[in-house]
Amino acid sequence: MAHTDKPKILVVNDDAASLLALTSLLDQWAEESNYTVHAARSGQDALRQVLLHDFAVILLDVNMPGMDGFETAEAIHQRARSADIPIIFVTAFLADEIDRLKAYQRGAADFLFTPVIPQILRAKVSVFVALAMKNEQLKRQAEKLSQRTTELTATNRRLVREMEERRDAERKSHAKDEFLAMLGHELRNPLSAISSASSLIGLPGASSDTVGRARQIIQRQSQHLSRIVDDLLDLSRAMSGKILLARKPVDMAGLVSGCLETFRATGRSAGYHVSVDLAPGWVDGDPTRLEQIVSNLIDNALKYTASGGSIDIQLAEAGAEVVLTVRDSGVGIPAELLPQVFDVFVQGAISIDRSQGGLGIGLSLVRRMVELHGGSVSAHSDGCGKGSTFTIRLPRTEAEPAAPAQQSHGDNSGKPAVLLIEDNEDGREMMAAMLAAHGYPVDQAADGLQGVAAAQARLPALALVDIGLPGIDGYEVARRLRGDPATSAIRLIALTGYGLAEDQRRVLEAGFDQHLVKPVSIEQLLAALAGAPEQAQAPLRDGVRAASAA
Repeated sequence: MAHTDKPKILVVNDDAASLLALTSLLDQWAEESNYTVHAARSGQDALRQVLLHDFAVILLDVNMPGMDGFETAEAIHQRARSADIPIIFVTAFLADEIDRLKAYQRGAADFLFTPVIPQILRAKVSVFVALAMKNEQLKRQAEKLSQRTTELTATNRRLVREMEERRDAERKSHAKDEFLAMLGHELRNPLSAISSASSLIGLPGASSDTVGRARQIIQRQSQHLSRIVDDLLDLSRAMSGKILLARKPVDMAGLVSGCLETFRATGRSAGYHVSVDLAPGWVDGDPTRLEQIVSNLIDNALKYTASGGSIDIQLAEAGAEVVLTVRDSGVGIPAELLPQVFDVFVQGAISIDRSQGGLGIGLSLVRRMVELHGGSVSAHSDGCGKGSTFTIRLPRTEAEPAAPAQQSHGDNSGKPAVLLIEDNEDGREMMAAMLAAHGYPVDQAADGLQGVAAAQARLPALALVDIGLPGIDGYEVARRLRGDPATSAIRLIALTGYGLAEDQRRVLEAGFDQHLVKPVSIEQLLAALAGAPEQAQAPLRDGVRAASAA
């Protein structure tokens, strides 16, 4: 449809002279009144014009052959697009009341009688032209307003989204700040105890009992620091998807029993009423990670249950799943915290109880470890003071066939010579002192090149080699020792803070026999030196092990 900014007038008349007279009159004022004039010789022609153009007003002759003015008006107003066009009927006779009613029923807005008086024609047409211009103006304003409303709505949505994102970022930042502050607190506590105990050992008047207690404090707090570091590393690796599972069939009943025995042996569960109901249940998983899951759940129950409270542990098969439930009678979980109890940082920021210490990331680790095993974890609590229930669901597998009994190798009373290659002076001195106290002859080297030279000169039975050494690293030390026929038979144990599966593979490829992740307890170290994989970590030559910090 052609478009012009000027309003349009349609003159419909079957008489050529009358049509020319009306259009000529209207053309005289068209420029001044800012409109254009169109003509039609019949009702059908008028309908075609209405389909092509929007008209401000139609001057319609009543008496036309074929389709008269009333029929034409009715047809025009039946179309939705042209239903509101005002029509002025032009007639040669004075209409009576019946004709007027008929005309108005067909949509007439006014009447003109011939002969047409030019001033009256101009006045009436001007009213409808002005009205059309005003309507067009209002229409454009409405379109602009609608467009502006759309723009403002989009802007408002964007601002709301940005505000929500900012609030979310601020919440996360605040939670992380609180987590870091809590981490600093948790690190300072054991460090303060270690510092005080170390100073106490050096006092001239310290009794042997006092020194003994101080040593126990140092050992206990060092283990606590180690657990904190392990939790942080595990959380980071779990969140980044870098944990690789060493899967095998695992007897969950035996694993849960082992975890409980550890808590009993350390006195952690003393003073609690612990009930256990363990049905047989096997899963395909990583024993180290599954033990971590169970230990975290039991530790969480103990932490938030006062002494004298009850803890119920159940293991059962449910269809294709093994279900572990840990229920306690402790402080419970507020309703607003329950949906977030497994979230990272959130629990640390709004923890149920800080009196027991810890980083508050144990449940986050539980969820991620369970999900890695293809399972699910859920929490339930009726509210504060009403205890909590945590449920783990893991895919069930078939039991592992019983392995044939192995003969004991017996005790080895011989103490092989050990070469310790470690660049950290304090760590090297303490480890050498511990090994010497247990009867091992120990030689020391402070870097990789010194270590290779010492091994070639003394030919020790074992070498404990740090990976991050100056000069040449531990991998190169192992390669050089394996490449020399004189030192190729030395048993090599990697002693390092690197514990990922990729690090273990590199250790194996470099020629090491075993991989220990720092910090290493004296029991674990002695077992490794004695060649007891059931107590230490299994040699890599028998398969890549699942390190505790992997």
